[in-house]
Amino acid sequence: MAAPPAPLPRFIGSEIYRGSSYGAWHPLRVPRVSTVMDLSRAMGWLDARQYVSSPRAKKPALTAWHEPAYIDALIRVAQTQTATEADRATYQLGTVTNPVFPEMFTRPATGAGGALLAGELLKDGGIVYQPGGGTHHGMPGHANGFCYLNDPAFAILSLRRNGATRVAYIDIDAHHADGVEHGFGADDTCLLVSVHEAGLWPRTGTVATSHTTTLNLPVRRGFNDTEMALVLHELILPAVTAFKPDAVVLQCGADAVEDDPLSHLSLSNNAHWAVVAALIPLAPRLLVLGGGGYNPWSVGRLWTGVWATLNGHDFPDTLPPDAEAVLRGLRFDGNRRGRNPDPHWFTTLRDPPRGGRIDEQLRRDVQSLRDIARV
Repeated sequence: MAAPPAPLPRFIGSEIYRGSSYGAWHPLRVPRVSTVMDLSRAMGWLDARQYVSSPRAKKPALTAWHEPAYIDALIRVAQTQTATEADRATYQLGTVTNPVFPEMFTRPATGAGGALLAGELLKDGGIVYQPGGGTHHGMPGHANGFCYLNDPAFAILSLRRNGATRVAYIDIDAHHADGVEHGFGADDTCLLVSVHEAGLWPRTGTVATSHTTTLNLPVRRGFNDTEMALVLHELILPAVTAFKPDAVVLQCGADAVEDDPLSHLSLSNNAHWAVVAALIPLAPRLLVLGGGGYNPWSVGRLWTGVWATLNGHDFPDTLPPDAEAVLRGLRFDGNRRGRNPDPHWFTTLRDPPRGGRIDEQLRRDVQSLRDIARV
């Protein structure tokens, strides 16, 4: 008797990402998740059977990881649209990085709700994609680095409640996953691998802070596709294989590509898609989250390509008119890349590969982490 077909990957999204912004000059002023939704539909890749609207997490669920006093403050500041000096000092609310805006509670609570739902949807295995997730800097008692809540933490907790006992969390955002490490770095049933730019905020996650199940790999400026392939095949895949997880969470931040304005790395989107494809066969349950990404064209194209990779779709050389129209409708005010967009950002999904030499320090650091992880 033939085995039943594998369930279709599920896409958790929400219209809240279309109608909210951190403010006119904040890096998160740009549309991201809505672009992925629109572009995936224009490509014919987002079947109605696969799309799930994210619920919004409420306070009782949020206090499973965050401190109740902080959640109370976040809700109050969102309702009054006013942060006091005490709110800024204690909870980092109303700061330049974590501003007051109308959806400052409902938007992150939607991301947390999606992460909680993802764990439930993956109870019996499968693949879930939540591009609105990935806020990996959020701390239990305060906002941190554009992140008011920590939805990766809720994803891990939800996966555990729904049967996963060993969770591998892989993070390829340009910034170190400090909030996730704060919550799970001492937990030997959770493997954490963070590949991030050395010296970039929050300036944590050195190789020296690694241990058996927490592997931090800071990489130099100009980190390229060839180097990411080395990291994937010599560190990430061996570590995940040895750990034998029953769930994998991939934070697939798009700010590590050459075209992002906040980092100094030089990946093409091909590197991210290669990581996604390589993890699929190692993950009985696979959850892919978004994360950073501050160029609307590069993040929209990369995250749409993630969805295509999860579904096994082929990439056309040239986008159909409806998909091109989505990309031509984006704006990136206040940035030179917005004034001078690369023509291929409108007509293709795939970047030209950005290979190069392999830094010898990277080789040494990868070997050090292999030794720490005993792989």
